Amino acid sequence: MILIDGLFEAVEKKGHVCLGLDTCADYVPEIERKRAGSDALAVLDFNKALIDATVEVCACFKVQIAYYEEMGVEGLKAYSQTLKYIRQKGGIAIADIKRGDIADTAIRYAKGHFSGDFEADLVTLSPYMGMDAIEPWLTEAKKNNKGAFVLMRTSNPGMRDFEYLETTNGKKVYHVVGDKLAALANENKGNSGYGMFGAVVGCTEREEAAEIRALYPNLFFLIPGYGAQGGAAEDAALLLRQGNGGVVNASRSIITAWQKTPNNTNADNKYAAQSAYTATTKMRDEIRVATKK
Repeated sequence: MILIDGLFEAVEKKGHVCLGLDTCADYVPEIERKRAGSDALAVLDFNKALIDATVEVCACFKVQIAYYEEMGVEGLKAYSQTLKYIRQKGGIAIADIKRGDIADTAIRYAKGHFSGDFEADLVTLSPYMGMDAIEPWLTEAKKNNKGAFVLMRTSNPGMRDFEYLETTNGKKVYHVVGDKLAALANENKGNSGYGMFGAVVGCTEREEAAEIRALYPNLFFLIPGYGAQGGAAEDAALLLRQGNGGVVNASRSIITAWQKTPNNTNADNKYAAQSAYTATTKMRDEIRVATKK
């Protein structure tokens, strides 16, 4: 069974939520920051509390490396320990690293993120140096039973700068990426019908969602844009297929949920984790309802 099959099963069991642990120290309750003694330790303790509270209601967790890199070596230790903790608790960990480089470099990146201190189950990749920047990751993924999500059509405003440009055959750039990934998926397909490598497809452009889902039935989607970026459950549901085929990422709207509650002056990690659980189950249930409409 390939890893995407495991993610498919996690969606069936736990729902569609991918909790983004894009955690900066400002998201941690003040009492916990003081107790931890450093921002990196505070972030790690906060992450562990949220993982404990939500691992049974999240299909997976996405850890954005930039939030940890800004804290230096101690931050990268927190990043490493967060990934390990997710996997120790039986969760699926996505390393949001967006790598994309020539083959020899890609091999080193792949070994560094599919094993060792920074081991994750899946990673995010950029395709814009070409498929020779993707293929080394596939080789290492097969060795280690890993997977990846490749940037296809993202959710940020600047996506139109390049992703929407028309090529000589009239296709948009993101369609060309999708076609390449679909071909790759056909060669490396699991029991669930999805390829080892999926695609990042944002849910902020509702009018294109149904077309994209229909064009690429064999691609499992990592779906950003929900919550803080404006995407709703109905938008995300259009990118799913028969109630599965994708996970929907939410980061700030869940991990800072505690900051939006009344009487949170003395909040601690336990309080923040309970708020995250409530926000996660609400999101999960809304998407489940939307998939049945």
